[in-house]
Amino acid sequence: MAESSWWYRGGTSKHDLHYRREAEVNTTFEELLLYFIFLINLCILTFGMVNPHMYYLNKVMSSLFVDTALPDDERSSFRSIRTITDFWKFMEGPLLEGLYWDSWYNNQQLYSVRNSSRIYYENILLGVPRVRQLRVRNNTCRIYSAFQPLIHDCYGKYTTENEDLSDFGLKKSKEWKYSSPPANAPWHWGFVGVYRDGGYIFTLSKSKSKAKTKLADLRLNSWITRGTRVVFIDFSLYNANINLFCIVRLVAEFPATGGLLTSWQFYSVKLLRYVTHYDYFIASCEIIFCVFLFVFITQELRKMNEFKSAYFKSVWNWLELLLLALCFLAVSFYAYCNMQNFLLLGRLLKNTESYPNFYFLAYWHIYYNNIIAITIFFAWIKIFKFISFNETMSQLSSTLSRCMKDIVGFAIMFFIIFSAYAQLGFLVFGSQVDDFSTFQNSIFAQFRIVLGDFNFAGIQQANWILGPIYFITFIFFVFFVLLNMFLAIINDTYSEVKADYSIGRRPDFELGKIIKKSYFNVLEKLRLKKAQDNEDKKIRKTPGDLTQQARKEGFNESEIHEAEQMRAWKERLEKKYYSTEIQDDYQPVTQQEFRELFLYAVELEKELHYISLKLNQMMRKLQ
Repeated sequence: MAESSWWYRGGTSKHDLHYRREAEVNTTFEELLLYFIFLINLCILTFGMVNPHMYYLNKVMSSLFVDTALPDDERSSFRSIRTITDFWKFMEGPLLEGLYWDSWYNNQQLYSVRNSSRIYYENILLGVPRVRQLRVRNNTCRIYSAFQPLIHDCYGKYTTENEDLSDFGLKKSKEWKYSSPPANAPWHWGFVGVYRDGGYIFTLSKSKSKAKTKLADLRLNSWITRGTRVVFIDFSLYNANINLFCIVRLVAEFPATGGLLTSWQFYSVKLLRYVTHYDYFIASCEIIFCVFLFVFITQELRKMNEFKSAYFKSVWNWLELLLLALCFLAVSFYAYCNMQNFLLLGRLLKNTESYPNFYFLAYWHIYYNNIIAITIFFAWIKIFKFISFNETMSQLSSTLSRCMKDIVGFAIMFFIIFSAYAQLGFLVFGSQVDDFSTFQNSIFAQFRIVLGDFNFAGIQQANWILGPIYFITFIFFVFFVLLNMFLAIINDTYSEVKADYSIGRRPDFELGKIIKKSYFNVLEKLRLKKAQDNEDKKIRKTPGDLTQQARKEGFNESEIHEAEQMRAWKERLEKKYYSTEIQDDYQPVTQQEFRELFLYAVELEKELHYISLKLNQMMRKLQ
């Protein structure tokens, strides 16, 4: 073995290796600081997009149009209507009363018809509301031969193939004639179907009396028939006090089973983005975000060029690529939304006598908000990449990475049993219990059972034999067996990691040392560290104090001298081999160093033998 200890792995000296590791740690520290600035900027940007007034605006509009009772029936509202008769009562009652606010509470006229309605006196109705329906053709389903003499008409569920495109009814005005959908119009996902734009459309007048006459005429002429599958009521509002648009869509679905299902959407969005000084501050944050995105893309391209295929072997690099892709997608959505605002907003507001289709703009803004929400979620997850400066968090990450294979195997077994119970629940209770009406609902219902939210009475009523059996066995196998197995896997792995850390098998927390060193430097500059050092000196005992204490306890001079020699030797070796200046776990050992370590181990063995003899003597005296 070579005597020179400075050669390591192909001629790299210890000093060069130490310098390289220190430079790498400093680079990581700089990367962490840069990323924290990016994360703070992203948080300011995202929270600047959300206004607390959005919730309250949606809430007041929902209470007005969804929860207002029908005429002559205080227990029914749009939320609970189930018949066509109740639907027309809503159209001619709460809908009209909610849309047209042309006078103050004391009947004083405040606004002209030209300036439109002011809902709750603060929210201006933009243009006029629009009502449209989609229909299906007759004979779009097959009737069993034995029932054909009794049933002549058959209207199937809504699909684009079954959709009726022909004129119907009076055929004299727009509401009785089919209108083709725009090319880029978004589809609507309802309870029992996915619906496209277009259909049979009419708009309400800006006059409440004319609108009421129009609705009564449509009701008397049976505008809604057996072929109707869905009716959409769309209108838009603007509140200048809080600079928010509220796009409202009320949906009434008429499924092939009969009856009526209602749903609603209230989208409060900020289409006019730059009005106040705070808005321009958010705009500056958006520019900084784009700069950060360019810098991070450049860094990742440089890493790819340096590490080639090895770059893709790291999970953190894949997370980095996912985060960059989401950021780029968010910027693309933002640019598209602003471009559409610029092109359409002025045109939509120009004609106050027609329906302004703000739903298209709100639709893309909601998708933009969703992308930003997912982006900031993964941005926070990336913080775990820098957790090596904290031992506790490092234990957590080590536990998760070490038990990942066991968790994957457990997850396969868990979802086999879970899916079996979900299919059993769907087939047995699907026609009786709402929580099991579909296979997807069954899966989520079982997750709620695990969390303690379940409807045992409904399950038992649906099947009084299989219901209790299903419930008891599911609780036993999933809750008591499988979940405890999962916790056991985590606990055992965490115990192993704690044991490894306790015997020294732990990563070097270089980043934490740099943060700690920076902290002490600040204390020294603020003259706070000197007082702390003096306090430590008062507590710390000197070697002379320890010698005096040993004499008082009855040790002879030879034992004290040997102990002092051993302590001095130990301090020298610890200073040499456990110095904080050495950053590499795998250092070369020369022959001289090996000889010193061997002698040190021999002396330790002698001490252990001596201690063992003393313990045996004490045990004999006690006996």
